Amino acid sequence: MQPDRLPRDDTRTRHDQHGRYPQALTVEDFQRNLAAVHARIQAACARAGRHPREVRLLPVSKTKDESRIRLAYAAGCRLLGENKVQEALRKWEGTTDLTDLRWSVIGHLQTNKAKLVARYASEFQALDSLRVAEALDRRLQAEGRSLDVFVQVNTSGESSKYGLPPEAAAAFVRAMPTYTALRVRGLMTLALFSSEAVRVRQCFVLLRGLREQLRQDAPAGIALDELSMGMSGDFEIAIEEGATVVRVGQAIFGARALPDSHYWPAGESPNRP
Repeated sequence: MQPDRLPRDDTRTRHDQHGRYPQALTVEDFQRNLAAVHARIQAACARAGRHPREVRLLPVSKTKDESRIRLAYAAGCRLLGENKVQEALRKWEGTTDLTDLRWSVIGHLQTNKAKLVARYASEFQALDSLRVAEALDRRLQAEGRSLDVFVQVNTSGESSKYGLPPEAAAAFVRAMPTYTALRVRGLMTLALFSSEAVRVRQCFVLLRGLREQLRQDAPAGIALDELSMGMSGDFEIAIEEGATVVRVGQAIFGARALPDSHYWPAGESPNRP
């Protein structure tokens, strides 16, 4: 069930915890952190009149080494999110013995890296270019695979973030049936990184409203059932606004050792799960 009205608007962000989450260094740490995140998901669903089964948690392992991946796996994680294509490839290659571990690429993709995503990813959440769609489709066809994808929309209006402008999303979605190896599951966004919950919520409201508009004229086979929005500091607000996937990194794995600027060179979007 999706919320049909604005739920409680007193939910605050937790962006003040960014960079301060303790490191998960044991299986027990991961189990405790996962339980805490699931409790937050359940509480947000209760406020919005939703069932927790409607929300999928995507743990984000970017910048964490293989040993931490294995601890997360032992704690029950079977699908992990990664921003950087080559980093994810290394981790995939290093964990092939974990045969049911799958990978979701959630960061910007250049066309020359499409062949890598087509090789190992189970999901790609940052599609915002027809050139990338064409490159992915061509590579997937060669691999004999298909791929779940989310269309990324820039709801904050920040030039530092990737994603389609909302007004361009309809034409983009209409073009998707051309790429038969891509299964469009829904929309993804990065909200404003702000302690002002009202401004953060506006990004999620915009994506939910856009999804409802797009559904009216979506091509056959494109249901747009999913909304991937919300990260460690704001996923409760996202759930209140209809998120079906939340991307959570630091609240599960712990803070990253280096500042965001190290991981996102100039010109790249500072995606902060």
